[in-house]
Amino acid sequence: MRRAHLLARDDDDDVNCGTGGGDTRYTGLRIGSVFIILAASMFGALFPVLAKRTKWLSARIPNRVFDTAKYFGSGVIIATSLIHLLDPAIDELSSPCLAPGWSDYPYALGICLLSIFLIFITELVAFRWGTAMLARIGYTHDAHGHGLASHAAHGPETDQAAQAAIAKADEKSTDIESQHSVERPQYPQAHSDLKQHNGHNTHTHGGALGDSPAAQIIGIAVLEFGVLLHSVLIGLTLAVNEDFIVLFIVIIFHQMFEGLGVGSRLAYIRLPPKYNYVPVVGALLFGITTPIGIAVGLGVRETYNPDSTTASIVSGILDAFSSGILLYTGLVELMAHEFLFNSDMLNGSNSKLAYALCCMILGAGIMALLGRWA
Repeated sequence: MRRAHLLARDDDDDVNCGTGGGDTRYTGLRIGSVFIILAASMFGALFPVLAKRTKWLSARIPNRVFDTAKYFGSGVIIATSLIHLLDPAIDELSSPCLAPGWSDYPYALGICLLSIFLIFITELVAFRWGTAMLARIGYTHDAHGHGLASHAAHGPETDQAAQAAIAKADEKSTDIESQHSVERPQYPQAHSDLKQHNGHNTHTHGGALGDSPAAQIIGIAVLEFGVLLHSVLIGLTLAVNEDFIVLFIVIIFHQMFEGLGVGSRLAYIRLPPKYNYVPVVGALLFGITTPIGIAVGLGVRETYNPDSTTASIVSGILDAFSSGILLYTGLVELMAHEFLFNSDMLNGSNSKLAYALCCMILGAGIMALLGRWA
């Protein structure tokens, strides 16, 4: 979409790089789009969260539906980072309205790279801090990934002798804990981080840090931050774009699928009861950001030109930064942890693995196809 506008402007001798220029047609439909897209976004983001946390719905919806949404959503997020964020950022920062210096370096790619490292360093510092905090209350974090479903630093260990040593260590620690029981805070664990020993729940080595409330909230906050920036920009563009009808239809599906990706991740985080509101708040934030962007765009559409110099620089930088966030989250937090560091997936059947991969590829494919229009 952005590339089409740039080509059109290259062919036009009168390039509008100043203020003004927002389309003023379809006012009634643009106002209605605020509520239609609000409903689509809310449905996509809230349905997985409420279905997973409502006993009546969770009892009637098979787990396969939740798994499908989770893997589908991972593909959606990865495709969004590349097709819907990085590509537009490259076009925006190469706009003919910008100074020639902007074409001397691929700034969009550089900002994306910077964003990836910033998110990685932020998470690294947060996990180191979390490790120290957990050590004070008696937990230890296994940096070598013995708990395959947790945040493993080096991936799963495959050496059979090492696995046998780990199993013996688990047995010894279980015997000691049975003799000297100490009350420790326990949280619901994701995947298979809890093992049953004589009817009592005990934590595996790797589950303490990766599944702690702080770690999960940090992870979902990073994802939300990238998605919310993107959603606001989508709303601004829709409010003033001259190809409103086509863009409106595409964004309805775009927001619903992206909401499904975010909501499925929110639905699977495991938090203590006092933090149960966090996934719902996250879904609500996603649902309202694009409508807010549309409302703001409608308010300034007579003076806001999405192709102006300032708008191109701001949206290009934000899109590039958001693309790095979602790319890191999609590849590391979602894809790697679901397929490489997840014991359920590593030890599961080939059909289960193939189904998960197909769902993820389908999600990425549909979002990539929507990039043809938006």
